Amino acid sequence: MIAAHFFSALADNALLIAAIGLLLERHATAWTIPALRVFFYAPYVVLAAFAGAAADALPKGRVILATNLFKLAGCGLLLVQVHPLLAYALVGFGAAAYSPAKYGILPELLPSAELVAANAWMEISTVIAIILGVALGSLLLDPGVHMAQWGNTPALNATWLLGLVYVAAVLCAALIPSTPASNASAMRHPQRLLGDFKQATTTLWRDQDSQISLAVTSLFWAAAAVLQFLVLRWAESVLQLALSQAALLQAAVAVGMVVGAAGAARWVPLRSVLRVLPLGLLMGTLLLLMLLVTQVWTAVLLLTAIGAMAGSLLVPMNALLQQRGQLLMHPGQSIAVQNFHETLASLGLLAVYGLLVHAKVPIGHCIAGFGVFVAMAVGLIMRQQRRSRAVGYSHP
Repeated sequence: MIAAHFFSALADNALLIAAIGLLLERHATAWTIPALRVFFYAPYVVLAAFAGAAADALPKGRVILATNLFKLAGCGLLLVQVHPLLAYALVGFGAAAYSPAKYGILPELLPSAELVAANAWMEISTVIAIILGVALGSLLLDPGVHMAQWGNTPALNATWLLGLVYVAAVLCAALIPSTPASNASAMRHPQRLLGDFKQATTTLWRDQDSQISLAVTSLFWAAAAVLQFLVLRWAESVLQLALSQAALLQAAVAVGMVVGAAGAARWVPLRSVLRVLPLGLLMGTLLLLMLLVTQVWTAVLLLTAIGAMAGSLLVPMNALLQQRGQLLMHPGQSIAVQNFHETLASLGLLAVYGLLVHAKVPIGHCIAGFGVFVAMAVGLIMRQQRRSRAVGYSHP
């Protein structure tokens, strides 16, 4: 499971860099680069009511295998020069169907007490894949690196090689033991799925712990989606780095997330996860410090610290939602609800950022607004948590 997840995430992150390279080779307009993520995330919204049910209705190992085949097909579309936005949307389709199975299998295999540690292992493997994926994508686009030539351009050549990484993910997924479906009847009445999804959404938002977890993870995955492009643009305009070098700065955030995730696994028990919320305020403050950075080594340290705050916050929040979802409904459904809200938040924030890029708003102003937004949003979430406690909330 870890190997399949690692290779799949490795290819996803490297392919984003390759897709950006393909857009640049086409001389595409600036807004299409952040639009890559919009097209990637859109299937999460479209499939939200169905992905969780499919993960519950089928053996999750088989779902993981099928969804990695979809990702491989999206990579193939890039090779035949289908527009990168459309091809990357198919990769997103595979990822949207994959996510509920990937996380939904954890509470089926492990007791609640081990969920934080299990999520840490998943996040650490994800983040290592992000680090190596960004590095791999940057390396494959570097004209100074000599390697076997499979395509006519550096970006096409990179895409060919990344197809082999997806093949490795497919082979590993095929070896995951088949587990019983947690709810074999979940897809029996497709016409009811939208209603079931709405009910699951209502249930989670009425549960105070789930509400906090959904709000925090939605905010921070949206922030991560925008930060990925902010860092690229900031590194190119302020630090004067080429795309292949600027992409490597994203690895600093990923390294920090590994450190934060490992720390959360070691020191944050499930019963105390809400104590990490102030880290979100600190993350917003650190984002504002980007305005003062002009040296690469300082940028690496700052981005590592930002990643550490994110990892320390997200891992416990994911574990909390999985534990509450296991108690309140089937696990695949709760993960699908989480993905839906995280994706809506990401699409909204990416759309705002795309408009700012289109309007040619200076990068410094974008970073300042972004940092203030994150800090204020976390402050509102903490205020809501205190209000809920004040009225004597108890678990249903």
